Amino acid sequence: MTYHPFSIFGAERRSRWLITCDHASNFVPHDINGGDLGLDPADMNRHIAYDVGARGTSLILGELLNAPVICSNFSRLVIDPNRGADDPTLVMRLYDGTIIPANRYVDETERQRRIKTHYQPYHDAYAELAAAHEDIIVVAMHSFAPKLNGRALRPWEIGILHAPQEDRFGKALLSRLMDEIDLTVGDNEPYAGHLPGDAVDQHALRQCRLNALIELRHDVIASEEGQAHWAERLATLLTETQTRSGL
Repeated sequence: MTYHPFSIFGAERRSRWLITCDHASNFVPHDINGGDLGLDPADMNRHIAYDVGARGTSLILGELLNAPVICSNFSRLVIDPNRGADDPTLVMRLYDGTIIPANRYVDETERQRRIKTHYQPYHDAYAELAAAHEDIIVVAMHSFAPKLNGRALRPWEIGILHAPQEDRFGKALLSRLMDEIDLTVGDNEPYAGHLPGDAVDQHALRQCRLNALIELRHDVIASEEGQAHWAERLATLLTETQTRSGL
């Protein structure tokens, strides 16, 4: 099977939603050290390599919202599509206490090669999808680990990340989520809501497009059942937020 840096599902769908999944895959293409980062397979199945459960949830959500979905087809450890091209963490050498052997001696030439062959094709396709509608709403799907090494347990099942440059929809979604009494909801948790040059910055904030970055704790979407449950719940929440807010 021929490798391609990204996949688009439902390109013909015409709703105003766009679902994106920057960290959909833990795949290492053959041009990266023969397809091996030098990590144990168990590490490649951890959050350090991809966002566990995010791809399956995104695909179901796209079907429910009649929205196109774009997914990366390479591990974030190859190159991180949710970083700016000049970000020092674009190619990670150490992640959550784990050294990435094949990245240890990556130089600027290799960095630029990975940008050209993996990172930029994903962003070019993302940009085209985001420009398809003037009133697009970008929904960036991610997942986070329940706990990082040496850190406290994270209590949130879901977090909404938003940035002041364009936070109308993100804040409206947060307000709607506060009605869900069974959830612990993070407001710009477990991370800050804006990293200059990240994918939402590139394709939503700079164009003043409505957006929300959704972080789901990955234990709640690790199974197919969990992915279906959360996709259905999010489809309702997103639709009600758009209707209620009038955005």
